[in-house]
Amino acid sequence: MKKALFLLLILASINIQSQKFEGLAKTPPLGWNSWNTFATDINEQLVKDIADKFVELGLKDAGYEYIVLDDGWMAKERDANGNLIADPIKFPNGMKALADYIHSKGLKFGLYNCAGSKTCAGYPGSRGYEYQDARSYSSWNVDFLKYDWCNTGKINAESAYITMRDALKAAERPIVFSICEWGDNQPWKWGKDVGHLWRVTGDIINCWDCEVGHGSWSSWGIWKIINMRKDIRKAAGPGHWNDFDMMEVGNGMTDAEDRTHFAMWSMLASPLIMGNDLRTASKETIKTLINKEVISVNQDKLGIQGFRFTNENNTEIWLKPLENDNWAMTFVNMSDTPMEINFDWNKHDIGDDVNGKRMDLKNNTFKIRDLFNHKNLGDTSKNLIQKLNSHDVLMIQLNKI
Repeated sequence: MKKALFLLLILASINIQSQKFEGLAKTPPLGWNSWNTFATDINEQLVKDIADKFVELGLKDAGYEYIVLDDGWMAKERDANGNLIADPIKFPNGMKALADYIHSKGLKFGLYNCAGSKTCAGYPGSRGYEYQDARSYSSWNVDFLKYDWCNTGKINAESAYITMRDALKAAERPIVFSICEWGDNQPWKWGKDVGHLWRVTGDIINCWDCEVGHGSWSSWGIWKIINMRKDIRKAAGPGHWNDFDMMEVGNGMTDAEDRTHFAMWSMLASPLIMGNDLRTASKETIKTLINKEVISVNQDKLGIQGFRFTNENNTEIWLKPLENDNWAMTFVNMSDTPMEINFDWNKHDIGDDVNGKRMDLKNNTFKIRDLFNHKNLGDTSKNLIQKLNSHDVLMIQLNKI
C-alpha cells in the first residue's frame, strides 16, 4: 500500500511539472521583436532605446509590454560549462542587466532560441541543453521565450516543444512560451497544452499580397498569411493563440495598408508584436499602433478569433464576436481604386456558428463606432454608407443598445 501511494505521489509530481504556466497570456501578448527590422544587428543600446520609446510614444500606456530579442543576441559558442552567454560586444553588461533595465520601465523582457542544434542564424540552439538554458532564462528574469525550429533534423516537433515547456516549468519562473515552428506540424492541434501562442505560417514580409522565395522557403505578404490556414480559429482562446507573425506596420507599406494590417491582426486575435524601428517611426505609424479602440478588439476577454463573413466585389467583410453581445466588423477595400460601402443590415444574417453567437438585428439595434476615426456612425436602423480608399479599412464596433 505504501509503495502504491509513493508511486502515485511521484506520478502526480511529474504531472504537475509537465504543465505549462497557466494564467499567462490570457489576452494576446502585445510587444516588440527585433527581427523584422534588425535581424541579428542588435545591441544593448538599441534595446534600451526601444524600451524608452515604449514609454515616450505612449505604447506602454496602450498596452504593449514585451520587448523580445530575436536571433543573434548570444555568443557564437557556449561557455566552458555549456551555458549560453550574451555576445560580449553587442551586450557587454549581459542579459540580466538588460532585463533589469526593461523591468525598471514597467515592461517585460523576452529572448529567442531554437529547438535545433543551431538557431536559424547559426548561433547555439537549445537541443540537448533545454533544462540548462531554461535555468539561465530564469536567472536572468526573462518573461517570454520565442522558440524557433531551424536545424532540427527529424526530431518530433510536439515532443521537442514539450521538452522545453517542461524545462521552463522546472526552472520555476513563469515565462510566456511562444512556439515558432511555422505551422508545419499543425501546432493548433497540440499547442494548447504546450505553449501560449504558436506561429501558424512562415515568415511575414512587408507587402500586401506577395510571396518572396528564398530557395527552400518563402516569406509571405499580409493577405497570403491571412488566407493560408483554414478552420483553425477554434483553437484560439485565452492563454493559447494562433500567431500570424510579427507585424510589418511602419515597414514600408502605405498608411492605409498598415491600418488594414493592424485591424486584421486585431480581428484575428493574433499577438500584436511590432517589428519596426520605433526610433524613426512616423506619427501616422504610431497613431495606428497606439489606437486603443482597435487594440481593445484584439484584447477582448472572450478571446474569439474573427472570421471572414463575405468576400464580394473586391470587398472583404470580417466579423469578431466581443463580450457583452457586442461585435467588431471590418470592411476592407481589396481593389486599387476607391469604393463606396452601402451595407443594408436587414439583408444579412450575422452570426458565428463555431461559437454559437448571433447578432439579433430584428429585435435589437446596435450603435456603430468607427474605431480608426474615433467617431459614431449612427446605428443599424439605417444602411451603413461610407467611402473607402484603396487597400484601406473601415473597422467598426457594434454596441448593443
